[in-house]
Amino acid sequence: MSARSRNAHLSKTLYMRGLQCLKSLWLDRRQPEVRREPPPDLIARWDAGTEVGLYAQQLFPGGVEVPFNGRTKVEQLAQTRDLLAKGTQTIYEATFSSEGVLVRADILRKTRDGWELYEVKSAAGVKPHFPDDVAIQYFVLSGCHFDLRRAFLVHIDTGYVRRGEIVPKALFAMQEVTDIVREKQSAIPAEIARMRKVLAGELPAIDIGPHCTNPYECDFIDHCWRHIPEHSVFDLSGRGVDKWDLYRRGIVRMDDVPLEDLNSAQRMQAEFHRNRGEHADPDAIREFLEELRYPLCFLDFETYDSPIPPFDGTRPYRQIPFLYSLHRQDSPGGTLRHSEFLAPPGKDPRDALTERLLADIPEGACVLAYNKTFEARVLKDLAERFPAHRERLLAIAEGMIDLMVPFRRRDIYHWRMAGSYSLKNVLPVLVPQLSYEGMAIKEGKEASLAYHALDKIEGRKAREKAEEDLRAYCRQDTLGMVKLLEKMRALAK
Repeated sequence: MSARSRNAHLSKTLYMRGLQCLKSLWLDRRQPEVRREPPPDLIARWDAGTEVGLYAQQLFPGGVEVPFNGRTKVEQLAQTRDLLAKGTQTIYEATFSSEGVLVRADILRKTRDGWELYEVKSAAGVKPHFPDDVAIQYFVLSGCHFDLRRAFLVHIDTGYVRRGEIVPKALFAMQEVTDIVREKQSAIPAEIARMRKVLAGELPAIDIGPHCTNPYECDFIDHCWRHIPEHSVFDLSGRGVDKWDLYRRGIVRMDDVPLEDLNSAQRMQAEFHRNRGEHADPDAIREFLEELRYPLCFLDFETYDSPIPPFDGTRPYRQIPFLYSLHRQDSPGGTLRHSEFLAPPGKDPRDALTERLLADIPEGACVLAYNKTFEARVLKDLAERFPAHRERLLAIAEGMIDLMVPFRRRDIYHWRMAGSYSLKNVLPVLVPQLSYEGMAIKEGKEASLAYHALDKIEGRKAREKAEEDLRAYCRQDTLGMVKLLEKMRALAK
């Protein structure tokens, strides 16, 4: 092995990247300029992970943190050694290096039996790749002759319900992974050598594959996938054919897919793409329309979630509604009325939102949603929160009709829907004047981020503009449902 290869420095993050894809590791170190900028929702998840880490430290209070920002690696290593020499019992972000690999341990805690390592994750459970994260830390600490006896993964317990201040011991669940981590130790030196060999050489000839998104979507995916054309085999919907098998056989373009390899839904997608076809089944559409009654309400929620429950009565990762749009028509051909509610940020939005929603929806109304599973889940959560309104909220949820159904069944289909029945794909095709292009907010993740940013906006006009952007996006969804229903009625004739 060359000196350059032997001296290639690694970290826990780089090691985990290398396990996923050696080409990604090489690009990270040698050609970082082709990296995709992290999207805002990913940055928000990183910030949430930092908050989770701080709460996890409260599991073992009184520890000392080794700061990361503004400190060099040498300083972090030196402070860790100093804390250990002083007999510190609990250290957060303790930093170690061995064999040219640097790791930071989320929590180190000394017990009567020896030291314990706790790796904190903001996930709702233990994922298959998490033990590798702990294993490389165990390897480095062992190389430093550190007496590490036990290792744990700490993750969010989604059964926790907030009542008052956050209770860390209830918020988190732990799983010991000591045995699994020890079993992985023998393979780590070879993995490290393989990564260093790759870093010392030229760009490895590794093609795209399932590893591009497993366990994480790689930030070099745009660079590595640039040879994939628009309308490729990877656009086939559903799970039917093995898309990677087609790709390995040299079948990349949608037009080249053997139709006999596809299930019925994928075959329809491919055939309609080739023929630029469209389809409507008037009988099936009429059957769906017969389920509707008046008054007719079109409902859409915007929500956010968080690993740390923000309010009393909330659980980790439970969707919290902050905005709704409602279009209402009381009779066939009657006047279309619109109402909406955007909760002020910074406090629990559910109380005021629920009161307004129940005032806007008439008793016994027929409520439509697009993908009603989501809206129904939000309503059921509100019913749990507000026992006084439970019966009515559950009645709305259980009686809701899903406007997505005819599109999921492909009673209506157009080749430009590309096998998808999501509102964002269906609406611009059937109602082109309601495209989401050009809107300040184009999808739900952006709406959630925009809502949380409201408090940081300075100036009344800028704040009002941001609020209107949120309302306009949600309003587009319900108006889109209205226009889709009009289109369906025309097709049924």
